[in-house]
Amino acid sequence: MSEEHRPSSVAPGRPGSGVYPSNPLGENHEGIPTGRDVEWEPLVDFRRLDVSENTIHGAVAWVHGNEIIHSFGGNVLVYGRSMMKPIIMKIFVDELDEILTDEQKAIACSSHNGDTEHVAAAQSILAESEWGLMQCPLDVPLIQFGRQVRRPRRWFHTCSGEHAAILRALRLRGANRAGYTLPTAPWFIEFQDKIREMIREKDWKPLRIAKDGCGLPTVSNTVNELALLFSALVREKDDDWIWDSMHQYPDLIGGFNRLDSTIIKAGGGRVLAKEGADGLLGLAIEHEGWPEGLGIVIKIAHGWNSQATWYIARAVLGVLGIDLRNPYPLHRQKAFIVPGIVPEQYLQQLETVVTWDEWDPDRDRFQVLNNHNNGEPKDPHANEGRM
Repeated sequence: MSEEHRPSSVAPGRPGSGVYPSNPLGENHEGIPTGRDVEWEPLVDFRRLDVSENTIHGAVAWVHGNEIIHSFGGNVLVYGRSMMKPIIMKIFVDELDEILTDEQKAIACSSHNGDTEHVAAAQSILAESEWGLMQCPLDVPLIQFGRQVRRPRRWFHTCSGEHAAILRALRLRGANRAGYTLPTAPWFIEFQDKIREMIREKDWKPLRIAKDGCGLPTVSNTVNELALLFSALVREKDDDWIWDSMHQYPDLIGGFNRLDSTIIKAGGGRVLAKEGADGLLGLAIEHEGWPEGLGIVIKIAHGWNSQATWYIARAVLGVLGIDLRNPYPLHRQKAFIVPGIVPEQYLQQLETVVTWDEWDPDRDRFQVLNNHNNGEPKDPHANEGRM
């Protein structure tokens, strides 16, 4: 039988077809809105001489205590991904408190670049004889400088610290570590209970449980629910080591020029930040104006865009009196923030948070065309020869 007429075992209706989507246009599932069904809002646009060349859409949620105080872009359903690592570690705080160093605790909450210091901290959590238990995928460093590493290793994976910490905690519990990446693992059931506790919603259930990029299960949450969780991180900051360890070693959380590491350092102990894959940033903010803890979550509609997220985070933190530097400048463009990312009471302050620096003037215009006088162009050589 020729190859073109050989029946496929994964064709529709065949036994293997169940591991593939059924329709390239997408499937509809009741209660599960897709990205094309929600009302994303523009959050920031990049303009070249007044014309928007890129407009970044997404959603932003602000929570004070247990109250949604501002929602822009819709209460979108997403996966929390790596943004949930501080929440996951909360179920292991007792076992690991006296066992891990502060560096090891920080790397347990991280999505690191895979630098030498990151790998060393993650490896130190487990005995070398246990390294074979690690189930995060083989990878190369997320960001590399100098000599390029091309041989993938599990320890380079951005989630290796989390995996190592879970394995260490399970050993201390005397629990079976086989199958620790499965959604049936007891720790994962406990994690869902922790979410219910922190968002104060005892009947909460995830609409979907999926496999994250590192192999661990990840649950679906709305952006508002994620902001509730980050507000709770502020309320519980003195209950365990999560807040302090992430602030003591911010460069272990992400690494060089990573947004969450930079925010933690800029916040002066008042802000905990954690990035999540595909365009998520969670902020837990201790602020005198919001005594019950302020949680802010930013979700970029099209996924990972650290520069756009950075501009939005600078604006959000800036109106709260926290100075985050601008990202590296755009190439001949300028970023402009959409006012809806902040509650109404901060709109006036938002206009003072500029998205450029003094050394970064407009480079997208021909100055000769700007020298107009009453609609007539000036002679650019008019001053030549004059004293």
